[in-house]
Parts: sequence; C-alpha cells; structure tokens
Amino acid sequence: MIIIKQSIKVNTIMSKSLKTFLIDAEKDTLNKSANPAIVRASTIYFRSIQEMQKLQKKIGKGVKTSYFDYGRQGSQTSIALQNILKELEQSYHVFLTQTGFGAVALAIMSICRPGDEIVISDCVYRPTQKLTSQLLKEFNVKTIWYDPNNFDDLRKKVTKKTKLIYVENPGSNSFEFQDLGKIVSFAKRKKIYTAIDNTWATAYFFKPIKLGFDLSITSATKYYSGHSDVMAGTLAVSKKVYKKVWWYNHVSGYRLSADDAYLVIRGLRTLSLRLEKHQENTLKVIKWMTKQKKIIKILYPYKPSSKEYKLWKKYYSGASGLLSIIVKSKSKSSVYKFVNSLKLFGIGYSWGGYSSLAIYNHPVEMGKRHFFSLEKNCHLIRIHIGLEDPNDLINDLKKSLKYIK
Repeated sequence: MIIIKQSIKVNTIMSKSLKTFLIDAEKDTLNKSANPAIVRASTIYFRSIQEMQKLQKKIGKGVKTSYFDYGRQGSQTSIALQNILKELEQSYHVFLTQTGFGAVALAIMSICRPGDEIVISDCVYRPTQKLTSQLLKEFNVKTIWYDPNNFDDLRKKVTKKTKLIYVENPGSNSFEFQDLGKIVSFAKRKKIYTAIDNTWATAYFFKPIKLGFDLSITSATKYYSGHSDVMAGTLAVSKKVYKKVWWYNHVSGYRLSADDAYLVIRGLRTLSLRLEKHQENTLKVIKWMTKQKKIIKILYPYKPSSKEYKLWKKYYSGASGLLSIIVKSKSKSSVYKFVNSLKLFGIGYSWGGYSSLAIYNHPVEMGKRHFFSLEKNCHLIRIHIGLEDPNDLINDLKKSLKYIK
C-alpha cells in the first residue's frame, strides 16, 4: 500500500542528446537514487473521501494524473517509465502492458468494433495473424490481408468499412520494408487509423508517431529491457486515439508490474549503446555471410542498391541485430544440424537480448502467408546477432555451415 502524500517526485531531464536523456531521465530526487524506486501497491491511501473523489473524477475523464486511486492502474514506477518512453517515442502518451503481444491486442481492440474491417500486412507476427483472422472474426470484424511489397494492393483493399491499417515493418521473419510515409498519407486522406509494430527498430531508430502513425507497438521484452528476463509491452499513441485506447485499457485490466517497469527503465539506460553495437556486429557478420555460397539470400537492409535498403534508409536512422538467411539444401536434417551445432547461438525465441540466437523457421512459424513462399529446397533461418565478439560469431557460423549438404 502507499499513502499518496509520500508519492515519489521524479525529475525528467530532456537533453539535446537522446543518449544523455535515456541515462539522466527520471532519477529519484526524493530518495537520491540513480533510478526510480520500485513502488508496489494495490491499496492507495487518501487523506479524505473528497480527495479520493476529486482524483476519480479526473481519472474518469481520461485526464493524466501523477498517481492513481488503485494499484491496477499503475504506480510511480510505471509513471516514470511512461515519462521516459513518451520522450523517446515523441508521442502523446505511452500505455504499458504485461507483454509485447498485449500491446498488439490493446491497439487493435481499442480501435476495431463489430462491422469494421482491418487491412493488415501479410507479414505480421504469427500471434497477430491469429488475433485478427480468428478472434476478431467472432466479433464480426473482417480481416483483409495485403501484399507488403505492393502499395497498390493495400490501396485497392481499403473500403468504406476500413477502420484500421496495421503494418509490421520490417515483416516478421521475411523482412519486407514498406513505404511508411505513403501509407500514412493515404490513411489520413481516407480518415483511417494506422498502427505499426515497431519492435525491430524501436523508437531509438524510428519514431512512427512523429511520422504520422496513430499507434506504435514495441515489445519491451526485447531491446528496451535488453537482458532476456522481462516480459513487457508498450503502446505509444497520438492525441487523436488517446481516449479510445485509454478507455479500453481502463476496462480491460492491462497493467505492467512495478518490478518489470523498473527493469525496463534499467534497460533503457543502455539502449543506445546496445542497439548501436548490435548493428555494428550484424554488419560485420553479414559482410562474411555475403561470401558464403551456401547462404543464397540475406534478409536485412544491407545492400544500397536494393529496394529494402532504400526504404529503410528513407525512414530509419539505424538497424537492429535481427535478420534471416535463406539456405538451399535437399536435406532438411543437415540444416537442422547447422543450427543445432552452433555453440554461441542459443536456440530459442524472444530476440533483443544481449546474446545471439538462431532458429529454423518452419512454415508454422511464419503463419498463413498469402504473398510469401520459399522455393523448393530452400530453408529460412532467423538469426539474432548479440553483443559477443563478432569474430567469435563468424567462426561459430563457419564451423557449423559445413554441415549443410
């Protein structure tokens, strides 16, 4: 429990440098500590009924407050995280959820209602596919898929019933890059809301709300926390959709614990260093990959002459450590052996931590794709390049690549 008169006063220092801001923001001036205190509370104490009712009236109107009347709504720790993320995202507000996928659900369920249509990129995260094509169907919301490589396909599939255009950029596992500015401009002319999953780049490398998106999703489980030990999601919003999202968030019970909020804050302190190192290591590994005959394609914006690179360069200031490679082999077991024999690459989900990962993408991992397929005997392997010495990673890949027959 917490008495409101003892609420933490935190100091937000906005610097010209984003790197400095992430380090200096939200220090606890009351307790004189480098990071905000972890405030756990279900019961919030008030000095009077009048004080409680005054606050509840503000909360009921969706007015932002420095504390809440019930612990489910958050604490000073989560407010500190929201303050940092609001500046990082350059958004009107940032909502916090228990997982990255929770932020996806919060975005979609806040906007779509029975009779609406959602036009969604074919290359989205598999659970997002399930949410839209299966669950929303039960609520009479129609999902329409568009080809992420064809803007005209998106344009043609928008109808008078379209409520939301949902983008994931780059595409999950297949790394398609889209012309985001063109999508936003088109949606604004049609008065359609826009949402994007920005987990790959984070707001450090690209700020969707600033470009004109209404909702921007990031799995804080990944780069924001950065240590593979937190589950969290963030949803940055424009002023236009704030009250819609606030209402659904209020009645649905989404909440990030104070402990997890603290861990995300701690991760954000080193976000700039980690992301830049992920990018540096990735480019070094890719340089080696381009010389390997067994790797027939690298899905990452590294080649200046490619469409993907040009679209990435148009909107992003950097790239993260996640990519996919395509290898060709008649023997799936030999591709399995390649992945299984890696020593420095863990086999597992939830990239964005400090360590490297590799995973074989079965068709089931990709979900039901309408505009993407692999050629015969081709295999897609998703790789996350961590913070290890890139030469060690290259040597590990080199030793294991020989198993592909």
